[in-house]
Amino acid sequence: MANCVENLTILCYNTNHNMEAILLIRQQAFTGNKKMLKGGLHCHTTRSDGELSPEETIKYYKEHGYDFLALTDHRLYNFENFAPETGITIIPGMEFNNHQVANISGIRTFHTVCLGYLKEDGNLYNQDEYYPSVRADTQEVYQPYLDEIHAKGNLTIYCHPEWSATSVMHFGKLKGDFAMEIFNSGSAINHEQDTDAAYWDEMLGMGKKIYGVAVDDGHAKHEHCNGWVMVNAENNVKDILDALKDGKFYSSCGPEIYDFYVDGDKAVIECSPVVKIRLHSDRHPTTIIRDADGNLTHAEFDLTKNFAPYDYVRISIGDKENHLAWTNPIFLK
Repeated sequence: MANCVENLTILCYNTNHNMEAILLIRQQAFTGNKKMLKGGLHCHTTRSDGELSPEETIKYYKEHGYDFLALTDHRLYNFENFAPETGITIIPGMEFNNHQVANISGIRTFHTVCLGYLKEDGNLYNQDEYYPSVRADTQEVYQPYLDEIHAKGNLTIYCHPEWSATSVMHFGKLKGDFAMEIFNSGSAINHEQDTDAAYWDEMLGMGKKIYGVAVDDGHAKHEHCNGWVMVNAENNVKDILDALKDGKFYSSCGPEIYDFYVDGDKAVIECSPVVKIRLHSDRHPTTIIRDADGNLTHAEFDLTKNFAPYDYVRISIGDKENHLAWTNPIFLK
């Protein structure tokens, strides 16, 4: 496990863009002494087009060890905990989306998960406030709707870009999203899409500081409890959202990550047993360390090789069942 050392960083670049000094940068999820909380950020109930009632959904997530959950039914805002006896913290929110716009080139759509603070902390939405879907053919037309969501005290996540048929050229100019979905259970199960951060490195390589989340987007029961975030926070709405906004979390479909840091010229990760550990960074071929027996629990990557320097690094891991987990980036520039 991480020894809870806070970030200690000295970092500078000379005029030739060479890394001159890095003592230690620990990814924010692995600092401090708070418990790692398991949370779901995107699911649906019978309040929109889900299979389970809100009460059944919350109880199902509780059975799978979740500490918090957002009920993000389509365009219908929710604050209510429909099963308070479970003790799960409910994050206010909804999923906002535009019409699927059809033209001679097919269909493209924009979906956004909204996650809000409590009323007393500035959330301007109301319980059961309903929004019709909007018409937005381009990201420029969609941006004002995002601006309104942010103005009402909510964080936003860009949803399932592959399923939405929106590559980075179609959503990469949107402003204000703190995160994007890098795994989406509904898309993965039904369409074999949105399974492994297809566009995340492109966004990071453009200089976008955006985090990655694994979610369910569950509608049917079997789509629930397959992708989650592990957040370094106290178990209340404000602390969870503050931690998410600051990148103090990692995402998983199974494996556990215990520590991730850059120490001098190497990136280091500690995790549960896996078969592969992979270093990612834009403009750098990925480097993979493998163990067919699935006993990898530690890996170190030399950051002076493979077309150094790096602007950022992140790591993904995979177990024998090909369940993945992802760190958030450490930004080096």
